[in-house]
Amino acid sequence: MEQDLSALDHALAERDVDGYLLHADSADPDQYYLSGFDAPDPFVTLYDGEVHLLFNRSLEIGRARREARAATVESTTEYGYGKLAETHGPEAATIRSIARFLEAYDVGSVAVPPRFPLSTGDGIREQGITVTADEASTIESVRAIKTAAEIEHVRTAQAANQAAMATAESLLREASVAADGTLHHEEDPLTSERVKEAIEITLLRRGCGLDGTIVACGPDAADPHDRGSGPLQANEPIIVDIFPRDKTTKYHGDLTRTFCVGDPDPTLREWYDLTEAAYRAALAAIEPGVSADTVHAAACEIYEDAGLPTLRSDESTETGFIHSTGHGVGLAVHEQPRVATGGPELEPGHVITIEPGLYDPAVGGVRIEDLVVVTEDGYENLTDYPVELEP
Repeated sequence: MEQDLSALDHALAERDVDGYLLHADSADPDQYYLSGFDAPDPFVTLYDGEVHLLFNRSLEIGRARREARAATVESTTEYGYGKLAETHGPEAATIRSIARFLEAYDVGSVAVPPRFPLSTGDGIREQGITVTADEASTIESVRAIKTAAEIEHVRTAQAANQAAMATAESLLREASVAADGTLHHEEDPLTSERVKEAIEITLLRRGCGLDGTIVACGPDAADPHDRGSGPLQANEPIIVDIFPRDKTTKYHGDLTRTFCVGDPDPTLREWYDLTEAAYRAALAAIEPGVSADTVHAAACEIYEDAGLPTLRSDESTETGFIHSTGHGVGLAVHEQPRVATGGPELEPGHVITIEPGLYDPAVGGVRIEDLVVVTEDGYENLTDYPVELEP
């Protein structure tokens, strides 16, 4: 994958530091993006105009030399780790090896991401390396502008995601309503857990996995991040929010729909219609050069004109529209840019969600979410899934 790291070069020059340092495993999106290497244990990546990798365990060396996006791949043993461990112990030996590694590339000062390990940062400072926190999260900013290949990776993940949503919706459509108002499928209670299991099976068959998904009903749906549990109910909103990760590319999809089996009450119907209007207004506002703040405002205005609270109109509200309109998606399911108050200017290559919603325990919750990419003349919706309350 071709990368444009000119923004990182500029940030290093602006900060007057010699390099950018990461110390994490590949679950860290910045680490995977910069190194191009997938490893379960933490390793060091140095960027000084080129990428250099340092491993504390030699078992990854051969594969890293074949697969990593790096000019050099080395082990701490090449920097005296063995003797250092005998004298100082393994943790201090690792730190001293990292310091020697940096010195070998004439790097005496580094920028590090905001969540860099404190022990590593303090340790290499003690060895004479200047360490500066990169509050701007420069690599994440670089990652926010997707290449054509990355956009295809997201598109593939979202296609699998839509298949999983169709699985969930099919279970709801085929459900019957028991005397107590709970949903049943093939004579068994239809629970949040059962729907999530079907979602995960569908995704696994399409090469994707996920740590969790949301199937939240009724009052549970009033909390935007409540995963949901127990039997699903008729006549109540059911939020299904799925955010899988492609196992091969590691890029995510993100998709939310709200369903109601039975008869939605008038408030729920009104909320759904307002949320669909907010979602469409936000989509209509997307174009390169427009601020993400403006896109967020388009959604807020729909709710505020209807007399419903938003965080923009009341920052202390706990009901109504209580989150941003969207966020970036890529190697992380939540990344830059934020589609929110104060959000940045949108640029071609930004992949963002549009997901307005309304929440109140007395009603439940409603959210509609698509995944789009900003283009040179507007946007392309990477989602092709119906927007309907009744499954």
